[in-house]
Order: sequence, then structure tokens, then C-alpha cells
Amino acid sequence: MNWLLDKMDESVVGQRHVARAIVVGFITNGHVLLEGLPGTAKTRSIKALANLMNASFGRIQFTPDLLPSDVTGSETYQEDAAGKPHLLFKQGPVFNHILLADEINRAPAKVQAALLEGMAEGTVTVAGVSHRLPEPFIVLATQNPIEQEGTYPLPEAQVDRFMLKVSVDYPEDAAEMDIIRLVRSEEKLQPGSTGGPGDACERLDPQLILDARAQIADVAVSELVERYIVNLVMATRHPQRYPDTRLGDWIEVGSSPRASIALDKCARACAWLDGRDHVLPDDVRLMAGPVLGHRLNTGYSAVADGVGKLDVIQVLLDNVPVG
Repeated sequence: MNWLLDKMDESVVGQRHVARAIVVGFITNGHVLLEGLPGTAKTRSIKALANLMNASFGRIQFTPDLLPSDVTGSETYQEDAAGKPHLLFKQGPVFNHILLADEINRAPAKVQAALLEGMAEGTVTVAGVSHRLPEPFIVLATQNPIEQEGTYPLPEAQVDRFMLKVSVDYPEDAAEMDIIRLVRSEEKLQPGSTGGPGDACERLDPQLILDARAQIADVAVSELVERYIVNLVMATRHPQRYPDTRLGDWIEVGSSPRASIALDKCARACAWLDGRDHVLPDDVRLMAGPVLGHRLNTGYSAVADGVGKLDVIQVLLDNVPVG
């Protein structure tokens, strides 16, 4: 899997944390939401993964006029050779191993909800019939900040379905120069090439993802680390336990039990990627932001103090003891 990370780095400069989050989501059977301003390589990161995988890839460009059937597929009228009519289910783009949901918050809630069953259950139900999605299956969604014009905030229920939410920032000076050079070099490629890292190299078999999931299940988690995970999540629900901080003023709604489950899974994935058979507290700390940030709500006091959700997570990490 580190090969996959290294190859993604060749195509997406200065966003190693994004590539790592995508790989962690894939090998933990979770979905990933990338949030950032336009032009910060969110879509490019996902396409880089697709180019490196020997797996089917689908893309949905979410727009305000999209219909749920544009995501899931629909039944179409057909006639057989004898002229007898029947309905045939035509699969939508959700029936792929990797689904890019581009600018997911530009579609209304009904269309966003069309993804929920597939994300949660791995199935799609149309006209009362359930259809199984391929394995492995991952939704990699991008969204612009909700303050942007023409966007719809994702419902809390759907945001919670994403195992990880990653903020994609602008690159630093040196990375910006590397991006210019990378794009310039891609212009010299043969016509018809996508410029992705998978154009001239081997591609990863999806079975290796399933094998990785089985291996991650065997990564050991000590009781001390388990208690640390629980304490972090409980601190979002009961911030009054830390009276020396302003967590009680900032946090309105804490994280759901999915946060504990996701933090455990992602910490084990981090340990596995680093070649260890056990989880360290640092693995939990590394994944706390992407796992907890979108699973808590902050109030007016946080806004007034200029404190974002990731700032709140950092205060949690600074004050919640290990063990």
C-alpha cells in the first residue's frame, strides 16, 4: 500500500495527508469526503487512485438538476425478440468499485440521500429489488466550503456516513513550483494519455484491498489505547469534564458512536501501513482530526472566538490524557 501512496504522490504534489486518508478509507471499508476550495487537487487525487487500481471507476458531477436515478440507475422499457415488453434495470454510476462524487454539495438532499444505502449497506434498491454493489466499494466525495454560492450543506446523517473528512488546503511555495513543473511535464505526454501515474505502470488488484482489510482485523489494540479512544469521544459529549478549557462553550453536539468505531479502524490501518501489528496512541492522534472533526457541532462561542472544528480537536488532544 505504501507503493500506492508513493505513486499518488507523483501525481498530487504536497497533499500526502490526502493520499493517506484516501488509502486508509479504502482499506477500512470507509468513505472519504474531501473539502477544499476549487483547484486544490481534490478530484485529481481521486483520479490518481483510480488510475493506479485495476478496478472500475465511475464519476458523478453533482448539479442542482440531478435526479436520484442518475446515481442509482433505473428500470427501462424493453421488448424481447418476440415483442413481449419487460423492464430491464440499467445500472447507474454507483455500480463501480470507486465512485467519485464530485461537488456532492451542489445537489439537493434527495439526490445526496440516494447514495446513503449504497454507502451504508453496499446495496441499491430500485423498484423494491436490491442490487449488490461490487467489492471493494468506496465513495470518494469532494465538496467546496458550504459558504460558496450554489451549494447545499450535507445533512448530518450523510456526513456521519463518511468515515473520514479531510480538509484540502492550498500548497506551500515549494509545492506550488513542483505543481507547475509537473503539469508542464504532463503536456509532453503522448496524445490520449490521461497524465495519471497509472498510465505506464502496473495497477493494483482490488483483491489486495480485501486482503489488507483482513490483515487490519488482526492488528492488536491495547486496553490503554481503547480507553484513549473512548476518552476522546466522550470529551466531545461531556466537555464539562475539562473545566480548564473552553470546550464546554465551543461544543454543542458531540460525536456519535460511529466516531469510536472509525477511530479504532483508522488507527489500526495507520499501524498496518507503518508495518506494525499493534496500535500506538500516536496512530489515534493522527486520525482524530479526519474522524472527529465532522462528527461534532460547534456553537456561536466558537465562531465568535474564531475557533474551527480542527482547533477544537487540537484542544482535545492537548487535554485528554492517554489511558
